[in-house]
Amino acid sequence: MSSYCDSAVGHPWHGPYHDNEYGFPLASDDELFGRLLLEINQAGLSWLTILKKQDNFRQAYSGFSIDAVAAYGEADRARLLSDAGIIRNRLKVNAAIENARTIQRLQGEFGSFGKWLDAHHPMEKPEWVKLFKKTFKFTGGEITGEFLMSTGYLPGAHRESCSVYTRIAEIGPAWMQ
Repeated sequence: MSSYCDSAVGHPWHGPYHDNEYGFPLASDDELFGRLLLEINQAGLSWLTILKKQDNFRQAYSGFSIDAVAAYGEADRARLLSDAGIIRNRLKVNAAIENARTIQRLQGEFGSFGKWLDAHHPMEKPEWVKLFKKTFKFTGGEITGEFLMSTGYLPGAHRESCSVYTRIAEIGPAWMQ
């Protein structure tokens, strides 16, 4: 059975993502928010579509600045919905703005989005999904699972025989602790 570790090798978009981002812990709250935003936008689409638009998303959403996105108003919402460089879906745009505001509240309570995640670790995927559905907009099982796997909170991003698995293991992601 083929895995992402097999199919990503040599691919111009999947290869770099697999080798340098997927499964690696993220320290920055803005980068965690950015990954959540990308995972939400992938719903119903291919990950390749999102990877190709990743720079556009970063630009459109103020460098994934939580504070900037949380302050977005109707003009920003309209700008995003007319931006052909990103996914123009009202539910996804609204989720990004609302989730930025939610993360601000979590930062106020826990000190950071990362500390909120750490405070709930370890949990199994079904528990994470329940928590994310209760906390965030537009987060179901696949979105939550991929977000947590891609940021090192759940295992499964790489096969043990993958060289990237060894690099990630040296960092010690949350799921290994």
